[in-house]
Amino acid sequence: MNGLRRVVADVRAASRVLARLPGHHRDAVLLEMAEALERRSGEILRDNRLDVEAAKRARTAPALIDRLLLDEDRVADMAAGLRAVAALPDPVGVVDGGRRLPNGLEIVRRRVPLGVVAVIYEGRPNVTADAVGLCLKSGNAVILRGSRLAMRSNQIIAEVLTGALIEADAPRWSVALLGSDRDEMRELVQMEGDVDLVIPRGGEELKAFLREHTRVPVIYAASGNNHVYVHADADPAMAVKIAVNAKVQRPGVCNAAETLLVHRDAAPAVLPLAAERLMGSGVELRVDRAGLDLLGDAAGGLAEATEADYATEFLDLVLAVRVVASLEEAVDHIARFGSGHSEAIVTDSLEAAGEFQASVDAAVVYVNASTRFTDGGEFGMGAEIGISTQKLHARGPIGLSELTSYTYLVTGHGHLR
Repeated sequence: MNGLRRVVADVRAASRVLARLPGHHRDAVLLEMAEALERRSGEILRDNRLDVEAAKRARTAPALIDRLLLDEDRVADMAAGLRAVAALPDPVGVVDGGRRLPNGLEIVRRRVPLGVVAVIYEGRPNVTADAVGLCLKSGNAVILRGSRLAMRSNQIIAEVLTGALIEADAPRWSVALLGSDRDEMRELVQMEGDVDLVIPRGGEELKAFLREHTRVPVIYAASGNNHVYVHADADPAMAVKIAVNAKVQRPGVCNAAETLLVHRDAAPAVLPLAAERLMGSGVELRVDRAGLDLLGDAAGGLAEATEADYATEFLDLVLAVRVVASLEEAVDHIARFGSGHSEAIVTDSLEAAGEFQASVDAAVVYVNASTRFTDGGEFGMGAEIGISTQKLHARGPIGLSELTSYTYLVTGHGHLR
């Protein structure tokens, strides 16, 4: 048995023990982990600095460095996320359906862990803690496979969390961290029957790799080519604040906005103010011809938007802009270029809001709110492993319930068919 198969076998055995641990024991594990992260934050930040310095020497994109970077607040947020998950109701063993059939058979549907979850992620060391917290709370063992970019950070965080596992008298192999070897990842995602689910958090290259090689079920935590649409009757001040927040607050994440759509009737009031605020925040605008004409002298130096711009998830301080003639045109644009992640409308009309929410096909559809709220913590889930844009099993933030399945428990009294 090679090294990977031995690790997976150990994790599989731990998952069977973990699934039977009482909820209060699993909560105690998470609380021990939170304390350990805080206690050893200096070591975590030291190793993270080494990763960040190496990434800068390699001329890594600023958005990726932002994802990689940890500071005292982000480590505190990791610990707070574990405590928040521990405080949530235990999903394991919950009965969410049942009935007695006319023949007397009694059927109960009970939530159960999936078993072994593999999380593959790129350059986000905070995912290490989030994934561990959610998987353990839901009774699953977890295999972590981070990227070379965050190798030191992931190793120290996994070491801290594993030590807490042992201190809390939980199976040591409930958590395993792999290296960044590509061949090992290929073997992992083909281990049907040993690994129950793969959740990737990465770019299109990672998703293409998995589509080609995996034999294990995958929930894709997909990219976010997200839009803010300003309807004809929108309050200009609200529209500008939402657009700026959705783009600027943290541009390198999947719930940031990448395109601003403005109804032509709202554009004269909204677009100049939005352009001023966005450019003042360092955003590079790429604007369609109608928008450039409306901006006039203020458009000097701005690039005209192309089809490629509308199709791009910039993950940076870059925003495409388009003036549209109607809500229907906005919806058509989103259907063509959107990734099914998070879409927003700014409007004073209940009718327009309802039509937008009914027409847009996305995991999360907002009315008068920034797309930046698409996050497990903001949704009251404590944390999340990713944002699914699929439609089967899980959609939107992947939290506790998405990491469980169910078993039908059937009781009879000598029934025969």
